[in-house]
Amino acid sequence: MKVLVTGASGYLGGNLCRALVEQGYSVRAFVRRTSDLRSLPPVDGVSGDLELAYGDITDYPAVLSACSGCQVIFHTAALVEPWLPDPTKFFSVNVEGLKNVLQAFKETKTVEKIIYTSSFFALGPTDGYVADEKQVHHEKFFCTEYEKSKVLSDKIASKEASDGLPIILLYPGVIYGSGKLTAGNVVAHMMIERFSGRLPGYVGYGTDKASFSHVGDVVNGHIAALERGRVGEKYLLTGENSSFVHAFDVAADITNTSRPSFHIPLWVIEIYGWLSVFWARVTGRLPVISYPTVRVLRHQWSYSCEKAKAELGYNPRSLREGLEEVLPWLKGLGLIKY
Repeated sequence: MKVLVTGASGYLGGNLCRALVEQGYSVRAFVRRTSDLRSLPPVDGVSGDLELAYGDITDYPAVLSACSGCQVIFHTAALVEPWLPDPTKFFSVNVEGLKNVLQAFKETKTVEKIIYTSSFFALGPTDGYVADEKQVHHEKFFCTEYEKSKVLSDKIASKEASDGLPIILLYPGVIYGSGKLTAGNVVAHMMIERFSGRLPGYVGYGTDKASFSHVGDVVNGHIAALERGRVGEKYLLTGENSSFVHAFDVAADITNTSRPSFHIPLWVIEIYGWLSVFWARVTGRLPVISYPTVRVLRHQWSYSCEKAKAELGYNPRSLREGLEEVLPWLKGLGLIKY
């Protein structure tokens, strides 16, 4: 079976390509000519094989060409950033890119199924409770433009699913793990800031909640969705619901280092985020922390993955198990010391 992976050079896409090749699938990786391909497996593969298809997700002819001859599309391509100076890019990539994939599916006779990687952001905040796949974003506010773009994309994908398109929608949590240090790997970046001394205290007071998903578990969930997922269904590929305060405590225990001795209020970090955005506009370099990130931390994003466990055999590891892998990896790269 030949599968197309869009966003193949990304953090999730690269890990997914590796796993698919190892399991014997023939993989076509859709990448830009300027992409960093180090996260991809060798082109000759091990058990399966890998070929490259060049293009941009916003270029419909390139997307259509890449789909030709494939039976399955894993659409993982997305622009994942908390802030960009030009927010329209979120919509051209995340919304229009999805539309291109859907249109290419309709024109390509060989494709049988689309597995679309959405985001927990598409379902909205869960302040004070744990949500499942039935939740619909309230759309009263959006913490980031990325969130807004994923909500719009999710509406499009959900409508196509209800109209009978063979699409499966997946909703990972906050993806982390070893591999590529992209903007989406926020846990790794937080740990770098924490152990470098640039973030000496806790972020907030632990009222934030996020569902932490190890990239290996999310990859396994994608492949399980291909093999066992029901067309038209939604599956949350989330993990342990926890705060960054707890994450810092777990990291301290693993590294046998002291826990932070004080809490940094979110309003202080938000001021820093605004200043970072101002400086980013001057230098052209994206900030590590921006004010939309703090908006996210003011809410809870807790979700249940019971449906994925029951139907896909999804088995997420604990945050401790995940950090026991991430922290030595960062230390090995020389990015943290303990």
